[in-house]
Amino acid sequence: MAMDLGDRVLRPLHRAPWIGETGLPADIAPGLERLSGDFLCAPFSRNDIEEAPGHGWPANSPWSVVSSSAIPGGWRATLRLAKTVFGATIEKTLTLRDNHPFLYQEHRIIGGSGELPVAHHAMSVMARGGKLAFSPKRFAETPAESLEPDPARGRYKLAYPARTLDIRRFPTSDGGVTDLAAYAGNDRREDFVILVEEPANALGWTALQRQAEGDLVLVLKNPSELPITMLWYSNGGRDYAPWNGRHLGVLGIEDGRTAVGHRQSIGDNTLKAAGVPTSFALSPDLTISFRHILGALPLQALPHSVEQQKNTLVLSMEGREFLTPFDSGFLSRATD
Repeated sequence: MAMDLGDRVLRPLHRAPWIGETGLPADIAPGLERLSGDFLCAPFSRNDIEEAPGHGWPANSPWSVVSSSAIPGGWRATLRLAKTVFGATIEKTLTLRDNHPFLYQEHRIIGGSGELPVAHHAMSVMARGGKLAFSPKRFAETPAESLEPDPARGRYKLAYPARTLDIRRFPTSDGGVTDLAAYAGNDRREDFVILVEEPANALGWTALQRQAEGDLVLVLKNPSELPITMLWYSNGGRDYAPWNGRHLGVLGIEDGRTAVGHRQSIGDNTLKAAGVPTSFALSPDLTISFRHILGALPLQALPHSVEQQKNTLVLSMEGREFLTPFDSGFLSRATD
């Protein structure tokens, strides 16, 4: 994903350093082998009900192009997943609009049966770290176990499990606290934390100000569809193949409706106990859709608020506002 501004090109998304290498582990999942950009997880994390690789078939099997053509003021493409998931057909529609610095995405889950957790898996990368800002959150929590509990294989920083109302003072494994909104480039670790959206938020957003890159990555969602944002701090915290300590400066900004793993998502979990939905209920005669927006702007300051106005996105920063073209109706409607 690249945005040509004339005098510079913004590249907000990540591509793993091992893509295209030979000699990778024989059992590597296709999604990990080609880890990059943003992809749909259905389910998110462990696929412990229906047999499939981690993050499910949407992250690990081909999509076919159903249509790709110009629309008034832009371009639209629709793709269909080759495999079904719990009997459901999954389609995605990607839309670009002239002079909009965003990729608009809609996923549709058509038919099927059972309960299905979902999440986007957008990833950005920073050469020297960065800072974050968010729409208001109810609380932040880590799951029961860290991503890398074995010190022979990797390392982590946060406490597991833990919960706090203050994202700037999250408990760490050594008894201290850390700011979840700060990404230090020299902090080698593998961590995962869940941020829960305030129910009153009309717009869910995450802003990542990348220091070396000199830009602002924006991720936007409808909180009623995707009520949590999961942050994956991946900065040289895994020592085994294909990671080998070289997966550096990566931040996953993963908006979803899920817990960790399929079975946990549809059973009892801490999010559901707090009133947060962690799956969609499928039905043979039902189409479920949810929307998501990725973008980048040539800004070197974090907003303290992000608001939709008619055909405009307004970012408020200290002493000024930044306005950019935006499809202000997209997150609340299905694609035409």
